[in-house]
Amino acid sequence: MISVIELSILTLNIWGIPLISKDRNLRVAAIGMEIAKGDYDVVSLQEVWSNDDFEYIRRVAQKTLPFSHYFHSGVIGSGLCILSKYPITMTLFHSWSVNGYVHRIQHGDWFGGKGVGLCQIMVQKQLVNIYIAHLHAEYDRNSDDYKAHRIIQSFDTAQFIESTRGDSILQVLAGDLNTEPGDLAHRLLLYTSKLTETCDNNIPTCDNPTNSYTPQSTKESLSNGKRIDYILYRSGRNCKTDVLEYKLPLSHPIPDHPISFSDHEAVSSRIRVTIPENVLELKQNLTSTIENGLIDALTEAIVVCEENLEKLRSHKTVYFSMALAVMMTLFYLIDMVPPYGLQTLFTVLRVIVSGLVLFFIAMATLWNSIEVNGILSGKLAMEISLKNAADSETL
Repeated sequence: MISVIELSILTLNIWGIPLISKDRNLRVAAIGMEIAKGDYDVVSLQEVWSNDDFEYIRRVAQKTLPFSHYFHSGVIGSGLCILSKYPITMTLFHSWSVNGYVHRIQHGDWFGGKGVGLCQIMVQKQLVNIYIAHLHAEYDRNSDDYKAHRIIQSFDTAQFIESTRGDSILQVLAGDLNTEPGDLAHRLLLYTSKLTETCDNNIPTCDNPTNSYTPQSTKESLSNGKRIDYILYRSGRNCKTDVLEYKLPLSHPIPDHPISFSDHEAVSSRIRVTIPENVLELKQNLTSTIENGLIDALTEAIVVCEENLEKLRSHKTVYFSMALAVMMTLFYLIDMVPPYGLQTLFTVLRVIVSGLVLFFIAMATLWNSIEVNGILSGKLAMEISLKNAADSETL
């Protein structure tokens, strides 16, 4: 006897930053109305940075997607939530060991406390694992200060997915991965987790020329945008999975307004799982192509981590040196008698310089240690995976 299950899945980075994202209230309302139509069994949303926005979407879509979960983390929340037609039987959140820099407030990734979330849902008495993630943004492709962070996050996510597979008939990762097809983080994620693309083309999901929020300068540069939003899947043991449909369902403007739903395009896939009963468990053999790809990706990733660790050692020296220099300035200001009428100004200056000393010391000690430990942890885990992959290749 054979059982067949079909799931329609949507993922969207809603660009929901309070006071910053353009037309946020209008777009959130439109997004809520769209997913409330009942076209999807599972909806994965990223950058839901306002709890009010989550509550609104959850409430509006409750009839068609009665089950939901928001992954609370960090200072302002992870921004990640999942809505489901089917009961959510278990949730789990794994915070990444490195996640940007606390002092780069303009980027804000650190404050989100990002990680990978899991909602296990029950579909016709079968377990399906739905994962959601939003990797660190790539702010400058030519000089990417966060490349090592994104690689660690990618590998960490893949290991989390691999270790929580269990008896699920299907694993799906739906989210904004901030990495393009072929990038190291992308290859590392796919090879380590054994996930497969639902998309066989390169349709841009960010900086799409048809999106109303794509800057005019980007459109004029003849850029076709980039694909960084994904729905990836892996079949359960003994199961056969087919992708029936892949599309960008919200590429049109929101009703009655000449604006897009977000600065990202929504991605949807319809997946069919065929579950044979009373069959022998099939051996899960990696092809030589996948094995070689994993070894190459791990080797390259380890090199990036080692280079980043070397930079961190250099940064530690620089911060200590700056702390010493500013401390000497502080001692000079403390001993100096301020000119007449400048007592208040000198007091404020001493406070500012004292704050700088504390900042540089914190960056050289606490923050440096946190980042070193996070990257070192990921690097050591990659080395173990590399050894296992190399050993299996020689067998």
